Parts: sequence; C-alpha cells; structure tokens
Amino acid sequence: MRERDLLTHQWTTADFDFTLPDDLIAQRPSARRGQSRLMSLQPKGAPLFNSFEDIIHHFKGDEVLILNDTRVVPARLFGRKSSGGRVEVFFLESLGDDRILAMTRGRLKPGDEVHLPLEATATLLERDEYGRGVFTLALSSSFKEEGITALWTWLEEAGHLPLPPYIQREADEADQERYQTIFAKSPGAVAAPTAGLHFTEDILETLQQRGVSIAYVTLHVGPGTFLPVKSERIEEHIMHSERYSIPLTTQELMRSGRPLVAVGTTVVRALESFALLASEDSKAWGDTAQRSTEIFITPGYQWQMVDGLITNFHLPQSTLLMLVSALAGYERVMMSYQAAVRESLRFYSYGDASVFWRPQGRWTASIK
Repeated sequence: MRERDLLTHQWTTADFDFTLPDDLIAQRPSARRGQSRLMSLQPKGAPLFNSFEDIIHHFKGDEVLILNDTRVVPARLFGRKSSGGRVEVFFLESLGDDRILAMTRGRLKPGDEVHLPLEATATLLERDEYGRGVFTLALSSSFKEEGITALWTWLEEAGHLPLPPYIQREADEADQERYQTIFAKSPGAVAAPTAGLHFTEDILETLQQRGVSIAYVTLHVGPGTFLPVKSERIEEHIMHSERYSIPLTTQELMRSGRPLVAVGTTVVRALESFALLASEDSKAWGDTAQRSTEIFITPGYQWQMVDGLITNFHLPQSTLLMLVSALAGYERVMMSYQAAVRESLRFYSYGDASVFWRPQGRWTASIK
C-alpha cells in the first residue's frame, strides 16, 4: 500500500487479522533468559530468524536503547466480605489518600467492606464509568511506611502475580523471576513490559561496549493492554490509558539526534506521547512529572521519535499489531507475521521477539 493511501484507507480490525494456531501461544518462557528466537525484518526479501542473543548485531553503536523499568506488582488479592462471601480484588493503581482503583469479582455495593490478607480492609466507595471500583484501603499498623511505600510493601506480601489471560495456568515460583525484567525498578504495572524480558546483563553490557547508550522510561502497564478492539472500524476504538514518566537523562538522549530504539510498545507509547506533548508545549522538556497517555498509533501515524522497535509477537486484530504496522509498514509486517507462524515462533508475553526499523530510517546489515 502506497504511503499516501495510508492516510485515506478506512482501516478495519479485519485488516489486522491472521490465523494463529493455539499451540504457538507460549505458556512458559524459554529455558533461560535471552534464549528466545528473534525475527528481523529487512528492506527486501524474507525475514531472517536467529537467536535473541544476536540482537547485538542489529546495532551500529550510535543508537539509544530505551527500556521500560516498571515493576509488576502482585495485583491479585483474595478476600471475603463481612457476610462471608468470597471476593477477588485486582489492584489497578493508587489514587492517593489511601484510595485505590481495582477490578472485582464478587457482588459488592458501595459501603461494603472486603477483608484482605494481613489484616487489611478495603471499603468500596463507588464504581467508575467502566465498572471499576474505587476503594479506601486501610492497612494494619504493622506497615509503618508512609503512603505509597506501604502499599507496595503490603502488595508484595499479600498479593499474587497476575499472568496474562492467554496463559492457561496459575503463576508459579518460576514466574516470580521470569515475568519481571532484570531492570524492573518502579512498582505499578499489572502486566510486564514483555519485550524487556529477553534482555540479560551480558546483552546490555555488550551493547554498551559497542557504543549504545541505555536509557529508561517508566510506563505502568495496565490491563487495558489485553483488551480487544471490538469496533469494526479502528478509529472508533477507545484506547486505554496508562501512566508514564520520562527522566531528564532520557529526555537529553531523546534530543540528541541519535537513533532511538524502543524496547516494547510501552516505550513507544511513552516516547511518542511525550514528543507530541512537547511539540505543543516546549516546557514539557525538563519536566519529569507522571502523566497519562491514551495514544492510539495506527498506519499513517506521523512518527516523532522512534526509529526502531524490539517487540514480541502480538494478538491478531490488536492495537499492538496496529502500532507495529504503523512503524514498519503494514504489508511488510503482516507478511512477516505469516512467516513467523510458518516458522513456529512463539507468540505473546513469554514468546519470541522481533526487531523492526522504520522504512524511512536506516537499516542494519543483514545477519546470515
């Protein structure tokens, strides 16, 4: 499809459909971190398939590799109402002032209390327009930290790790390590930034030795990342909101003119959202405040920052596949996904990885 046609084409969810066998949906990670397969899309010809450890050969040495340092919190909590009925509370985010936002399973009405592990109590105040509950959360006196620190400490002890809905099993001990990046630092996500799960200390160190700068953003991944697009025409889809912040050191590298390689669609959302904001208000540069983004990137999008993308393989008809198609070219991406299925690559959170570059940018040399 020609570039000018991207702006006028009426995109539908069917444009981003492909057949994905169930057995290609990864239920567990690779035997060791960094051992997944890697698909690279080149300017011409068929995609190439290597080990993820070969990712170092896709860098010339002047790039900036940007990672998401969010940390997955044990967001699933099991409790009981005063009447004895069971309730599952899925923590979403802190609203400040001892209030939290959560999804629930079990009948609750405003004023109901839920007794949670470690002598905590959550009281439902109201439900928002999406049916999510706003609760006040009272922790026991044993959590002596102030504010948000106490919340994270309590969740680490009381909660259970949330795995994505397409992983058909309960989380186990191995997931405590493997469903967390090695650079996870800022708690707040309820799903992992999964492209980052492939990276090891050795890979990052080798990239730095080649001259690549490593930088970070924080985007707390929400459950909306798994929501399907229900509208036929994609412009009618209402995008989920996620919270992000960008430190000054990363902002400086964003303005350096060097190629920016995003690790995961979460990093793309943070960088592009900030760039659009800064284009309207230059005072955004130098501001590290937490913001929210509802950016929806589809083919025809005018890129501001991102030159390359390392990402996992995404769901058919998903907003994430639409984003990848916007960056690397719709026809090339859909062709490469069909090749990935033929090669039996593993899909989704614990699956294999891909690397794409914008066609207008530069391409790395092919790896044989």
